[in-house]
Amino acid sequence: MHVLVKGAGVAGLTVAHELSTCGTDVTVVDPHPASGRAASWLAGGMLAPWCERESADEAVLMKGEDAPERWDAILPGEVHKRGTLVVAPPRDHAELRRFASRTTAHQWLEEPDIARLEPALAGRFRQALFFPREAHLDPRRVLTLLRDKLATEGVEFVDTAPDEQDFDAVVDCTGAARIGETDQLRGVRGEMLYLRTDEIDLARPVRLLHPRFPVYIVPRGHGLFMIGATMIETAFDGPIAARSLMELLNAAYALHPAFADATVVETGAGIRPAFPDNFPRVARHGNLIALNGLYRHGFLLAPAMAGEAADLVFNRNAAGRSAG
Repeated sequence: MHVLVKGAGVAGLTVAHELSTCGTDVTVVDPHPASGRAASWLAGGMLAPWCERESADEAVLMKGEDAPERWDAILPGEVHKRGTLVVAPPRDHAELRRFASRTTAHQWLEEPDIARLEPALAGRFRQALFFPREAHLDPRRVLTLLRDKLATEGVEFVDTAPDEQDFDAVVDCTGAARIGETDQLRGVRGEMLYLRTDEIDLARPVRLLHPRFPVYIVPRGHGLFMIGATMIETAFDGPIAARSLMELLNAAYALHPAFADATVVETGAGIRPAFPDNFPRVARHGNLIALNGLYRHGFLLAPAMAGEAADLVFNRNAAGRSAG
């Protein structure tokens, strides 16, 4: 069997990996190789289904709770299983209690516990929530390594779409490119930035509760931190807005004042494809399988959804799947 996978973001690459592992000949269409244009390139890389449950349906937790193990099987050693820390300034302590009431699998930490877990935050927060079962990875490193692994294993990458009639099945993983063409698919804008500082060291993602949107700070190593991300109901794909940049910087400063002297390395904005229930869908129409709507859960849910797409390719569930 020869399958064409359209798209080389996290969805397309995990589908290609799933199919290749099953012995399928796979060709991946990537119209923008090495450009970093895929929304996956701007992702936080947090494998945090229990934290996401604060605002997401239970399906996200059920599909994503084994994401660290799935990614570890795909790329051994690339998953950092250090949990997630959730903090809030004293004035927003009610938000921390609300967050706790909507989530599970967490521990309450007091100041000494926070200091032991993250020495850089010693004395800055009275209480925190710790989600020990969560993990994170570096999306850009993972995308690069997975692509290299697939190429080594015989997956073909092309930048021009071949004739789809030459393939036994086609899996469309083109994400936001399908907005306006796929029923009910909409765009949700996300903005982020990278800061570099040698004055702060964090071992794990830290979420700072914010009155307008969830803000997270993810360490990338060597003094580099990813700060994200806004969620704006628009498909506008321009540069980061000044307001968003100021709010993200203010959030970083609220976590630790040393971020005020950090260097702004990069800013970015991208469009996340989402369905009304903010949960991805996999569906089959003839020999075309479509996987889309990963929203803000790309790296968390992609391995599980790739498995569902492979099931449809092999007719293990010819009726298609849709969750949410």
